[in-house]
Amino acid sequence: MSKRLLLVAACALVDADGRVLISQRPEGKALAGLWEFPGGKLEPGERPEETLIRELREELGIEVEEACLAPLTFASHAYEDFTLLMPLWICRRWQGAPHGKEGQAVKWVLPTKLRDYPMPPADEPLIPMLIDLVPGR
Repeated sequence: MSKRLLLVAACALVDADGRVLISQRPEGKALAGLWEFPGGKLEPGERPEETLIRELREELGIEVEEACLAPLTFASHAYEDFTLLMPLWICRRWQGAPHGKEGQAVKWVLPTKLRDYPMPPADEPLIPMLIDLVPGR
């Protein structure tokens, strides 16, 4: 029996100090309390880049142009009732100051410190790529 495939786009926002933004999943959601890269599920007919632009506006109150999104890597994880496929983009330019518009905590973290924050299993394989890409200071 095959599991349904869930496509979720995520973004690693990287600031001028080489830190990556993570947000905490709020109470009441699956995997509540875990930290993740911002993003979300694709809406029908939506391209992943469009999803990220929409989700970053809705979740963090920032504006991102598609040209500022660079594909980095992806993760695949088989949860009990679905398989998650999550492409990860990196973004170094946006307008506005990211903040948790949905009540979620947000934090800027050096890539080498990302493992200090409990993350969903699908997010964890993305950490080494970010460590390689954004050298710690």
